[in-house]
Amino acid sequence: MANRLAGATSPYLLQHKDNPVHWQEWGEAAFAEARERDVPVLLSVGYAACHWCHVMAHESFEDADVAAALNRDFVAVKVDREERPDIDAVYMQATTALTGQGGWPMTCFLTPDGEPFFCGTYFAKPQFLALLAGVSEAWTARRPEVLASSGKISEFLGQATAVEPAALDAAALDGGATRLRAGFDSRHGGFGGAPKFPPSMVLEFLLRHHARTGSPSSLAMVERTTTAMARGGLYDQLAGGFARYAVDASWVVPHFEKMLYDNAQLLRVFLHLHRLTGSPLAARVVRETADFLQRDLGTEEGAFASSLDADAAGREGSTYVWTAAELVAVLGPGDGARAAAAFVVTDTGTFERGASTLQLPADPEDADWWASTRARLLTARAERPQPACDDKVVTSWNGLAIAALAEAGTLLGEPRYTAAARACAELVLDRHLVGGRLRRASRDGVVGRAAGVADDYGNLAEGLLALHQATGEPHWLGAAGDLLETALTRFADPAGGFFDVADDAEALVARPKNLADNAEPAGTSALAGALLTYAALTGSTRHRAAADDALAAAGLLAAQEPRFGGWTLAVAEAALAGPLQVAVVGDDDAAHELAAAAWASSSPGLVVATGAPDAPGVPLLADRPLVGGSSAAYVCRGFVCDMPVTTTTELAQALAG
Repeated sequence: MANRLAGATSPYLLQHKDNPVHWQEWGEAAFAEARERDVPVLLSVGYAACHWCHVMAHESFEDADVAAALNRDFVAVKVDREERPDIDAVYMQATTALTGQGGWPMTCFLTPDGEPFFCGTYFAKPQFLALLAGVSEAWTARRPEVLASSGKISEFLGQATAVEPAALDAAALDGGATRLRAGFDSRHGGFGGAPKFPPSMVLEFLLRHHARTGSPSSLAMVERTTTAMARGGLYDQLAGGFARYAVDASWVVPHFEKMLYDNAQLLRVFLHLHRLTGSPLAARVVRETADFLQRDLGTEEGAFASSLDADAAGREGSTYVWTAAELVAVLGPGDGARAAAAFVVTDTGTFERGASTLQLPADPEDADWWASTRARLLTARAERPQPACDDKVVTSWNGLAIAALAEAGTLLGEPRYTAAARACAELVLDRHLVGGRLRRASRDGVVGRAAGVADDYGNLAEGLLALHQATGEPHWLGAAGDLLETALTRFADPAGGFFDVADDAEALVARPKNLADNAEPAGTSALAGALLTYAALTGSTRHRAAADDALAAAGLLAAQEPRFGGWTLAVAEAALAGPLQVAVVGDDDAAHELAAAAWASSSPGLVVATGAPDAPGVPLLADRPLVGGSSAAYVCRGFVCDMPVTTTTELAQALAG
């Protein structure tokens, strides 16, 4: 026996290919070996950018004593949670149920049939060695107790929790905003205390709630939080892009990994804030984050990598933090002192070893000096050890990036962002769509074996629908419709909402179904949003009904715990406010001005179609001719349409009506 991860496609698994532990990938072969040897399975779940996963790897999985115990008494299985979110979801539910909390690395002991009987997260080497010995002893000497425990846990996991559908009407959405206000940190922005995560979907909901109701408090929560995040250490003040979360309540010290899903969603939030308020800070953050995605996460094939690591050369944050002396060494005494003041780099430091994260409480008044200083510091920073990149391409997160970049290209007048969204969509559809079904991920252009899950279908469809609206190209609408048809056929739960995995997916101890929005939209809310947009663009009542049913399935959770229902609530705002359909016919300067006026609307229910009258494959353009030979805009709310207009002034009045 030997370590069998060398042939894996996951960068996280490849990080462990040289461990003395005899790791293998999840699969029937591992469980067959466990049955043959009559030993438990040690399941270790993590991801490439996870700091504490690296710590446990160095302490335990690279250690000869730990490896000897694991190899002797267990079958060791490594799983990348980003590649197999279904496995992660099932065993994280068990971990949370048994310990009261979850996280990564996740450490689970399973029977050879995959049933969990002990779960935890990070263990230091002494505790882990003791745990291995204790579990081995229990498996050998107290097998009936172990099997009885695993049976009860598996029974719990397999129980379908009946959730009564709850419509998210205006009162429920207003109540969600009120609950969020009660937990809002008015001093620092965000919700709750440390650690503090960027609440991207909650912010999107609050923006939409303000757009529908005019609520000053909803907008104030967004503005306070986005400003604090963008000004603090969470944001990379030199290269753009947000870290995963802050370890403190005031956004000063981040956990330094940068995730594609965070940055794609935050880019969209800042973009919509800029559209609503004209904020120059929001516009700058959008451009810098979009540039970060393309420069630092863009793959050679045209898609986007999953993450940048928190560590470099074995030290967390070492790429990003500075001392005052280091600033002086790069910039000279005068500019170094000026930069230290601008970035709040202190003598005592805000991070470890006297170093500071970079904050920017205010944009420097001298734009030329700031541009030069930033460039010089970036050049110097490039000489430092750089964080590793997890360069696998995840379908779902690339869907989020497509949506954000397509909208940014349109709203900011930046065709290169739209082009990047188009290139990404082409790559994902070409490589990840196999036999009409999505795969979860690829790497170096080679698609993996793991099947796509519900949020892959929902978030990619969302991205394709945004790209269709940005470009007027009909095939993106058709591709989104195909994905949604598969989701309706294969993922729908008759009790409401969507399972995370298809009806023909690999059977686990339970079929996961998560209704909570966490770091990214849940499968049900992702599909609800895409179904709603598709219905508005096509007039399909079947897709609108499916969207409404999905929202109701997640409605009770979202209304009661809005911090874990941000995207559900955001989609519900669009459902309540819309559809507001704008069809712009023509292809001249006047048509482009009309389209820009349409996109300026912050209505949560807005959809936009552009192109020639009766353009094939674009239902909103059917039977909508030019007006007197001139380009025109048609505004409809549901099935009630206004008279066409030919000027931006008339269109703005129609949209405000």
